[in-house]
Amino acid sequence: MIFKAVLLVGLVTVAYSINSKGLASLSSQNRPTYARILSQAQDTNPDGSYHYSFETENGINQQQSGEPRQIGKEIGIVAQGSASWTDSEGNGHQLNYVADENGYQPQSPDIPVPPAVPELIGRALEWIRSHPEKPKKQL
Repeated sequence: MIFKAVLLVGLVTVAYSINSKGLASLSSQNRPTYARILSQAQDTNPDGSYHYSFETENGINQQQSGEPRQIGKEIGIVAQGSASWTDSEGNGHQLNYVADENGYQPQSPDIPVPPAVPELIGRALEWIRSHPEKPKKQL
């Protein structure tokens, strides 16, 4: 019984310590913002090919087209498209991509590029490849 009373007093204390204005501003910060769609097009053909595109009022543009293609023994969809948007700091971004039998292949100046392998490490890796470890005899 004492535990329940202490718990109730603790909850009431927390409730009184929260400023209602603080809660309102917190909830408005977490509220998602929506952008109107300015244009949208969709076209699906009987052969399985398709094309879609859209543009929103906040500068997002996307388009994609695809078609069925024989990939090995199976038929898969090969797609290509692009997307562009402006981030919260006003910087424009562009992404072009292809998805086919070679996988998803994005191209964008925003995609990080790994640094080149230093020459000494490259030589060490080549030495390791050319000198494989010999199997050890089991006792």
